Amino acid sequence: MALEAALDLAQDLMRCRSVTPTDDGALDVLEARLTAAGFICHRLPFGDGDSKVDNLYARWGTEAPNFCFAGHTDVVPPGDTAKWGHDPFAPTIEDGWLMGRGASDMKSAIAAFVVAAERAIEAGTVSGSISLLITGDEEGPAIHGTTRVLDWLEEQGETIDHCIVGEPTCPKTFGEMVKNGRRGSLNATLTVLGTQGHVAYPHLADSPFPRLLAFMNAVTAKPLDDGYEDFDPTNLEITTVDTDNPVENLIPGTACARRNIRFNPNHSGESLTHWLQELAEKTAGEHELKIRVSGEPFLTRRGPFTDIIVDAIGEETGVEPILSTTGGTSDARFITRHCPVVEFGIVGQTMHKIDERVRADDVVALSKVYGRILDRYFAAAPLVSAS
Repeated sequence: MALEAALDLAQDLMRCRSVTPTDDGALDVLEARLTAAGFICHRLPFGDGDSKVDNLYARWGTEAPNFCFAGHTDVVPPGDTAKWGHDPFAPTIEDGWLMGRGASDMKSAIAAFVVAAERAIEAGTVSGSISLLITGDEEGPAIHGTTRVLDWLEEQGETIDHCIVGEPTCPKTFGEMVKNGRRGSLNATLTVLGTQGHVAYPHLADSPFPRLLAFMNAVTAKPLDDGYEDFDPTNLEITTVDTDNPVENLIPGTACARRNIRFNPNHSGESLTHWLQELAEKTAGEHELKIRVSGEPFLTRRGPFTDIIVDAIGEETGVEPILSTTGGTSDARFITRHCPVVEFGIVGQTMHKIDERVRADDVVALSKVYGRILDRYFAAAPLVSAS
């Protein structure tokens, strides 16, 4: 069956040990397949030395609208390979499961879309363009990947009209969830500075802990909000409290705590940064506060574009998917600045885990869903483009 070619391509990609930022030939596999289908491919390496990342932008057609699939060929490390039932980079299908690193996150989705695009092109139903934006830097710092490719596209005058990201969005059952937005993410590290000393002579020291605790109590004193339309409430989690103190009779000179805030559109990275800075000034005394905003919240509102995605999934699977903004961040947070974007992919229960796997039938079904999306999108192109 032609659609089962998605399983073959997925395994070809999974054989590449493309642990961020190493590519190990994954983009070569993809470029060869897309070139044979008539895509014009651009390899886009960014960064230097050990941080150098290879990316790929490929486009079939020159007319609008341009429907883009975005994804990543990089994967997380496999961990202790002795604990895997199979070599994580020797994919296999066993008892109906496609097994190996990248099966869920997200080489299967890339393969499924490529096969769907090939079939749409062969059928002559593409009244516009299809493109793929594939990075090797999604699981890492995400500095030299999608953001840099998007900048390059702007420089080239290249426009993406709508985008689907192939992240594994389904919690348990294939087809049950589409991501049409995400919360933002902020990481903050506060280091409180004191004076080291002997615990028996506290008057000769200045413990940083009371001030660190005062700050932590202040930031957790009350919920940041009660939620936002289509979003869960903002949540703040303390992820670690540390001090470099290996002994029992020493008051440490410094103490630090890290926290992560997943925030809805009630806030921005800038507003939360100001809030944390003000609380630190009030409670922490002498301190150092480092803040990194890794993504702002976004929402692709319901309309013709999201309807196409939802209807195509329902037709193929019989499942009525829900639109959700739950979970972590993805590269959709960058793409939303350029065009409407949603995420839909395979079941994500085993992503990043030992013995990562997905149902082989789900990979074939995903390719069929992507095919239906392309057919519906180009059939309704004027309506969608106006949305």
